[in-house]
Amino acid sequence: MTGPGTLDWTADLDQLVAQPVLDALRGWPRAADVRAAAIDPELADTAAFCAEYGVEPADSANCVVIAGRRGEATRYAACIVLATTRADVNNVVRRRLDARKASFAPMEDAVTLTGMEYGGITPIGLPAPWPIYVDAAVLERDVVVIGSGLRRSKIALPSAALVELPGAEAVEGLAS
Repeated sequence: MTGPGTLDWTADLDQLVAQPVLDALRGWPRAADVRAAAIDPELADTAAFCAEYGVEPADSANCVVIAGRRGEATRYAACIVLATTRADVNNVVRRRLDARKASFAPMEDAVTLTGMEYGGITPIGLPAPWPIYVDAAVLERDVVVIGSGLRRSKIALPSAALVELPGAEAVEGLAS
């Protein structure tokens, strides 16, 4: 598989993904479908990345960490949505987490809990109990570009592989 845009995609991931991502890939049956490419970390944010590297925003997906709270309990989830959309945190995600309140997890919490860099968090290698909600629109793309756990690289993979991650499920209407 080649990847979208003008990037130099490779199957040699060792230096291009965060350690939790590399650890998760070692046991994942779809690991052979994953490619990575180095990028300028100053261009890791989606709009700048897509413009610089010729990746269509509709082929780029964001992974956002959500914290849902009910009483003293906080539950986390990851949501994968196309870069052209936004996750419905206050309705769809909140209900799925059975939370009274849901919001984007504070940056420090997201980084500490995932072992990944802010702006590069990816669904591959997240803590085991976290659900991963994949917007159904993401699955309509052949290949999507996501974070690598690091700001200095990106991952490309078949979108269908995302729902094969542990704890992942497709969610219709997750994003708008």
